[in-house]
Amino acid sequence: MSQSVRSDRRKNILFIITDQQRRDTLRCYGNEIVHTPVTDLLAQTGTRFDNFFTPTAICTPARASLLTGLLPFRHKLLANYEWNLGSLEELPEGLPSLARLLQGAGYRTGHIGKWHVGHERGPGFYGFDGDHFPGPLNPVDHPLYVDWLNEHNYPPFGVGDSIEGRFPDGRVGHLMAARLEQPVEATFEAFLVDKAVELLEEYAGTYRETGQPFYLALDFFGPHLPYLLPDDYFDLYDTDDITLPPSFKEAFEGKPPVQRRYSEYWTTDSFTTAQWKKIWAVYWGYVTMIEDLLTRVVKRLQDLEIWDDTVICFTTDHGEFTGAHRLNDKGPAMYDDIYRIPALVRHPEGGAQAEERFADLLDMHATILEIAGVADHDGGDGKSLLGLVLGDEPANWRTAQVSEFHGHHFAYQQRMIRTKTHKLIINPESYNELYDLVEDPSELLNVYKVPRYDQVRKEMELALFDELRIRGDKFFQWMNFMCDIDWTHRTQLSTSVESKIKPKV
Repeated sequence: MSQSVRSDRRKNILFIITDQQRRDTLRCYGNEIVHTPVTDLLAQTGTRFDNFFTPTAICTPARASLLTGLLPFRHKLLANYEWNLGSLEELPEGLPSLARLLQGAGYRTGHIGKWHVGHERGPGFYGFDGDHFPGPLNPVDHPLYVDWLNEHNYPPFGVGDSIEGRFPDGRVGHLMAARLEQPVEATFEAFLVDKAVELLEEYAGTYRETGQPFYLALDFFGPHLPYLLPDDYFDLYDTDDITLPPSFKEAFEGKPPVQRRYSEYWTTDSFTTAQWKKIWAVYWGYVTMIEDLLTRVVKRLQDLEIWDDTVICFTTDHGEFTGAHRLNDKGPAMYDDIYRIPALVRHPEGGAQAEERFADLLDMHATILEIAGVADHDGGDGKSLLGLVLGDEPANWRTAQVSEFHGHHFAYQQRMIRTKTHKLIINPESYNELYDLVEDPSELLNVYKVPRYDQVRKEMELALFDELRIRGDKFFQWMNFMCDIDWTHRTQLSTSVESKIKPKV
């Protein structure tokens, strides 16, 4: 069967998503050291989005937005259940489900890997084929994984050579990385690829026989910390090749005090420079291990002769600090390290290109629906990227990214607006932040109170205020009185903006 593009056939969709991956881990985003064969291929044959963001840098809310197409404040699943502070643990009834919408368009829908959308309800509840692997990290005690290990005579999970932080009083802090006492083929990531290939082969058979297309999500738990890797990848990269980013010099001057406290919580300063370089090297190794395993999926798509009938999307739920800004994980700081993320879309009828326009995970939801030809649904709060991928020139595209945060480990509200030159963050409990991304791309200097930036600050406050009002995000009410919003403008909005708010289920 020919590998040529057959535009008359409906496209399958393979959606690959990692967890907590920095965009600078990928060669196509400028990393000249890390081996990334799959994302290299997608970038060389598809669209690389250079200003792609997460709506919120927390796993569960971001994933719930992908599933429903709704902004976090709207779907209301605002925290990871394992750090629940009184918010919902499951999505409210009646919200859209990507799987149900795709099934209505005749698609088979599968999900392999990390779920983390709520506590008890897994992929099956929302219409996906696939097992429920709960929690934020590889569930290495899951019966299906244990049985798989035994079936293949692989050694059980175990780690050594751990890298852990230390509190000033000597207490052990968080585990950052460790050597996995298993071969690569026994890792949980290899197990997920096995499961994905198995379902892919089933779906491909149906596609060839009946023409029924499929959507398959392959969702890795990595490279989320702790980075637990076998020898081949734990030692893959030389620490001499690691250059730590300038934001390692963060002093927290003029920054919200919560950032310093969060740094203390993660015992960030207990690691030496040499240890940090090893942590980064292992993180890069994790990225490469996932990509090397993914080559099997790509090859299977080609062997099954559906490569040119399949759209492939790659992204992550949010980024990772890995010591940048003297922080770890993700949390109450809206730096690009965790909000600006990688995203690639390879469409058989599109070409290789870099796209500078702003986009985010909500747009991925809308894009998938348009590819599938889903009718009578507006894609939620996102806007389809399909036109951009196919080379169209869209009208009236957004010129900024607005993201939100509701807390992690503790409740903490933030809103952000980011243009290509500046970023404004409103922190009701602390100092607001403004960064000049041209002069200070590392976001080290908060210029919110610098007179030179008064006009930029006022314009960005007004733009954020307007957008939140249009969305129906009541955070605007804080800005109404605590930011430099002209009273006349507020009065005009009261009669003109309310009608623009999109009604939601």
